[in-house]
Amino acid sequence: MAPLNYMKTDIDHLPEKKQRELARIQEILFEEFELAKGASKKTYNLKGRIQKIVLFGSYARGDWVDELGKTAKGYQSDFDLLIVVNYAELTDMATYWYKAEDRIIRDKTIKTPIGLIIHSLAEVNEKLAQGQYFFTDIVREGIALYELARHRFVDPKPLSAKEACETAKDYFEEWFPLAEHALKLSRDSLDDNVPRHAAFMLHQAVEGFYACFLLVLTNYSPSTHNVRRLRALAEEKDARFRDIWPDEDKFQRRSFELLKDAYVKARYSKHYKITEEELTWLGERADALKAQVETVCAERLAKLAKEAGA
Repeated sequence: MAPLNYMKTDIDHLPEKKQRELARIQEILFEEFELAKGASKKTYNLKGRIQKIVLFGSYARGDWVDELGKTAKGYQSDFDLLIVVNYAELTDMATYWYKAEDRIIRDKTIKTPIGLIIHSLAEVNEKLAQGQYFFTDIVREGIALYELARHRFVDPKPLSAKEACETAKDYFEEWFPLAEHALKLSRDSLDDNVPRHAAFMLHQAVEGFYACFLLVLTNYSPSTHNVRRLRALAEEKDARFRDIWPDEDKFQRRSFELLKDAYVKARYSKHYKITEEELTWLGERADALKAQVETVCAERLAKLAKEAGA
């Protein structure tokens, strides 16, 4: 592996329109970050800086998919961006980044979906020191769109084959049963005619299944309840997940949006409404997600066990 002090910085492999989109995204991120810090006198606001913006995933590797409008499914890869800041307090999505994300989504010149993860430099370096594959892959394959000088990533400490196998096994044994139980509770709530609680528990099941897959595969899952973001990360890692959520008509798209909103609105908004038909369809898709997670995790665990000589 090349020294991590010197990440790649060249995005000439991307079409010019994608390069322009990334430049516009960076403008918005910096503008909204400065506005979010406001006039606060807290040290982390006064001295807060974006230290790095790293493009990772398919657009960094060069194997992105952009079939929007070209095929029936119309799958489109996200721009995956790691934003590195100098204080952990600045990673709070609701305080510092949600307005930037909203502006990027609404900007007419940006056609590519985005996925943001935000960490402090200390957090990333800690994860590298722990051998987390997710961040090791980012610094190996990622492209630094922006970085301040003298703020380097540490060299990763790879996990041994045995450690990797045990860690992945522990994650599966913790997360998969919890997600299964949430799916059962969702069905119980639907049977008891409590649709809002059924929606919330269904959200918890889907979030749990995605987290299980990402943890087993990469030793990392972002701290988010946004199932759309977790879905994008899973689909990026394994194309088989792209068939879980068809979005060929308004009913399917609306149902997924209701699921995405359920973490907050199903609990706190009396205006949140979801039908039995929508819940039934979402439950069927959650079953498909469960089966896919179980399959790919079994494959991963078998591979790790073989490498560990188990």
